[in-house]
Amino acid sequence: MKLVPPPDAVERKGEGLAGVGSEIVTSFRLFRFPPIHSNWTACITEFEWDHHFADLQIKGPFKKFLHRHELRTEIRNGIEGTIVQDAIEYDVGYGFLGRFARKFIARQLEQTFKYRQEALEKLLTT
Repeated sequence: MKLVPPPDAVERKGEGLAGVGSEIVTSFRLFRFPPIHSNWTACITEFEWDHHFADLQIKGPFKKFLHRHELRTEIRNGIEGTIVQDAIEYDVGYGFLGRFARKFIARQLEQTFKYRQEALEKLLTT
């Protein structure tokens, strides 16, 4: 993992954050059974404080995977909060096999991001 701090990180007390050029390595489980794990490396390609950041897969299971995390302020019932929204572009690759697996992969991604939204809500409301 390589961290490049975002602009003005020190002034904003954002030490340890990842900005453009940072590389993040995560491990994920390919299949439930057998429990085979694989690494996924992504590079942050865009970063704008309080607006968005984007990461591009460098090494991983997809032919292409671009993930943009978008943030915006919203007021609900007089309370200000942050909406986190994901925009994803991906290409499974692997020809016929990839086209066959696309529905399964789309469902898995949907479940993953649903879980993340729930986890974010719990994390940010405590």
